[in-house]
Amino acid sequence: MSQSVSVAFVKQFEREVHEAYQRQGSKLRPFVRTVSNVKGSSVVFQKVGKGTAGTKTTHGLVPVMNISHTSAEALLVDYYAGDWVDKLDELKINHDERGVISNAGGYALGRKTDDLIIAALATATAIVIPDGNIGLTKDKVLLAFEKLGIADVPDDGQRVAVVGYKQWSELLKIPEFASSDYVGDELPWKGAQVKTWLGTTWIAFSGLPIDG
Repeated sequence: MSQSVSVAFVKQFEREVHEAYQRQGSKLRPFVRTVSNVKGSSVVFQKVGKGTAGTKTTHGLVPVMNISHTSAEALLVDYYAGDWVDKLDELKINHDERGVISNAGGYALGRKTDDLIIAALATATAIVIPDGNIGLTKDKVLLAFEKLGIADVPDDGQRVAVVGYKQWSELLKIPEFASSDYVGDELPWKGAQVKTWLGTTWIAFSGLPIDG
């Protein structure tokens, strides 16, 4: 018996894995900037600095802001999540084996995407909040909120806080976080614990690195 699999079968499996990834893959990907359909080995994200306004005299020249422009390059890497499906074995089983494996592949690629995002976060400039071995408290959250403001991190509704499930449980003990009177109704986010509080989207995530 030939062990080769038809090209159409392979293409169908790849399409199903891609659809599974889009449907139920990464939890963190929707919270970062992305570029789709990139041609090449890298993509560049533009970063624009702050401008400063000034005055001018009558018939004088309008002051120039001289906004700084920097860029961040992201190198593209291919990741694969494959497995074997015997077309003849599919005739002997009462479940959709290809569907099971394609969904598993979508989850695997989603977890890899989340791992890459967490690894990138680890290289960013850190704003450290003292631990004190007392868990996540309201005072710590407010201190972090204060430090982000001092650092001029835009408060434009796009701030995201990724916390572990233990920290999520500790946040639920804070009335301002748990009560809909403060944070409004839950966001309709499939497959994730998500809330908005202090202009920040909070998401519970199990893949954060554990220190100690």
